[in-house]
Amino acid sequence: MSNHNQNKDILANLDDMTTLSACTTSLVKRGYEENFTVDSKGLKAQSTEQHYKPSQTHIDNFYRFEGASDPSDNAVLYAIHTDDGKKGMLIDAYGAESSQETDEFIKQVKDIEKTRSEK
Repeated sequence: MSNHNQNKDILANLDDMTTLSACTTSLVKRGYEENFTVDSKGLKAQSTEQHYKPSQTHIDNFYRFEGASDPSDNAVLYAIHTDDGKKGMLIDAYGAESSQETDEFIKQVKDIEKTRSEK
């Protein structure tokens, strides 16, 4: 089984993904330990300061969270792996509060999966 298919299988069985903190905790347990950000050079791994192009980036799954009373609490969490095997998360606001730089980067990523939880 390819690494990509293993990531999809693991992510398909996540049950408690109702809060951002529960989701990040669950993903860390599954090896998504890197904190990614996006800047003018691309996707940046915070631990190494290495940058990745959209073509080197694969989104295994993503989750959206909505604040109960405050639209500025809306967030999207991306579970990402890179061509060199680094796994981690990118968190961004969505809607009016989202980062334009992150939005543009994500639009350029060709490999985006959305795995539904199997209950």
